[in-house]
Amino acid sequence: MKKVEAIIKPFKLDDVREALAEIGITGMTVSEVKGFGRQKGHTELYRGAEYMVDFLPKVKIELVIQDELLDQALDVIVDTARTGKIGDGKIFVTEVERVIRIRTGEENEEAV
Repeated sequence: MKKVEAIIKPFKLDDVREALAEIGITGMTVSEVKGFGRQKGHTELYRGAEYMVDFLPKVKIELVIQDELLDQALDVIVDTARTGKIGDGKIFVTEVERVIRIRTGEENEEAV
């Protein structure tokens, strides 16, 4: 099993969620986060004063999926979240050693 963490632009969340649901992935955790990469923030004007916004709003989607679905899920996320502009985001994939469903005690694939 793999854990996929995708950092994307907030307005792409619904599209990505729907696209993942179409391939059978329905469980996910979503967090509102802030960050920057090469984008390095931007300047904004507030009450006549210009100031630097270093951290930009993003959304982090976390999913744990079976190895067989990994490539398909990554393709769906990349294709759906891409705008072609700087700041589209990143995807991180890590190995998951063990999963336990608290309610039933099921483990690994049965728990996902």
